[in-house]
Amino acid sequence: MIPKFDYFRPKTTEELVDLLAKYGEDAKMFAGGTDLFVLMRDRLIRPKYVIDLKGIEELHEFSYDEKRGLRIGATVTLNELLESDVVKERFGVLWSAAGALADPTIRNRGTLVGNICNASPAADTAPALLVLDAEVEVAGKGGERTIPIRDFFIGVKRTSLKPEEFVKAVRIPNPPAGAKGGYYKWGRTRGEDLAVVGVAALVVNSGKRIVRVALSSVFKTPLRVPEVEKVFEEEGPLDEQIERAVSAVQEKIAPITDVRSSKEYRIHMAGVLTRRALKELFGGS
Repeated sequence: MIPKFDYFRPKTTEELVDLLAKYGEDAKMFAGGTDLFVLMRDRLIRPKYVIDLKGIEELHEFSYDEKRGLRIGATVTLNELLESDVVKERFGVLWSAAGALADPTIRNRGTLVGNICNASPAADTAPALLVLDAEVEVAGKGGERTIPIRDFFIGVKRTSLKPEEFVKAVRIPNPPAGAKGGYYKWGRTRGEDLAVVGVAALVVNSGKRIVRVALSSVFKTPLRVPEVEKVFEEEGPLDEQIERAVSAVQEKIAPITDVRSSKEYRIHMAGVLTRRALKELFGGS
């Protein structure tokens, strides 16, 4: 059983803003509830008020514009992302990451916004959003603001959201022309599992090489490694650049030892997955 709470289902963002302003830290929001209700069941959190976002039609916007890119509302499910040809063809790293998260049943309720607001260091979609330079649209009683995804995560299960704020949508600009991307996840089992290590990579190999790499489960937050990008700003043989990128990743991360893995194994697998991702995306074996 989960603790008792008062339930609200607002129909507009204005109603939601008023509820958050009134109840603040005593309230928790959900769209899919796949994280929230597990935490409540385990008595890790005990909100007095639970706010269901699914009744707010505005938060279900899922649109693509050739100039402005992709906009994913707070209640858009992960399965909806996976069913989108635009996401698969133009934002492949996000499509790959969404498909690696949990299982089809969970993805039918779980949302992209919920995954990032949970702010787990192991969040599968967060590294993809980091290499895509996503932005988070936030609203509250004080108005609206935009937070670059690189500034959204501030600690384990902590974001830069204020208690009275909520995420309206995630905006993702078009990737560079010719970009390819993928998410490479290593878990304890082949089925549903949290990432022991996850690596999102985006590369461009037409003319000047462009590479972005971000990881999950190796730091207190999902982490993009700008040192990798600097490696490919210089000329040099591709194999040598990849090995330097692997070293940059292993030097930057700071994983922990827990019930799922030792920190040494995470460091090793971060290197393995980074090498694998870059070789495959650059067209190697």
